[in-house]
Amino acid sequence: MSDAGPHSRSELRRAYVDAWQKHRRGLPLTPLEVMLADIVGWHPEYHSILETPASALEVVPDVEGSSENPFLHMGLHIAVHEQLGIDRPPGVRELHRRLVTLRGDPHGADHEMMEALAETLWDAQRSGHAPDEVRYLQRVRQRLAAAPQR
Repeated sequence: MSDAGPHSRSELRRAYVDAWQKHRRGLPLTPLEVMLADIVGWHPEYHSILETPASALEVVPDVEGSSENPFLHMGLHIAVHEQLGIDRPPGVRELHRRLVTLRGDPHGADHEMMEALAETLWDAQRSGHAPDEVRYLQRVRQRLAAAPQR
């Protein structure tokens, strides 16, 4: 993996495998590896996939949508955390904080935001335009309004 980060699907998957293996061995991690290992740690259902590089490289998500793509899922976690780190779009950090307070669950709050982000990215891909940040924040606010009180 270069300093600029993984570029191909196999390099990205290898980054997850390497970070998880280093984490499990107690080896030093880069900041990116810490983030990747944390995200993998939140998803025990993916651990068996990441135990060996070959299994991670062979994962082929069902295009019909009957099985989740673990790498897409973890990638959306990264995207949300990157947004929170720089508060872009502006206000996203506060919305996440409110979701965490309301739900009492940071991981669940991430998932609410990931759903809104995935919908926004899907719309952008279909329309051929850049993702609509205003619509994304509206979707997060809708989830905030609909979130169960703890």
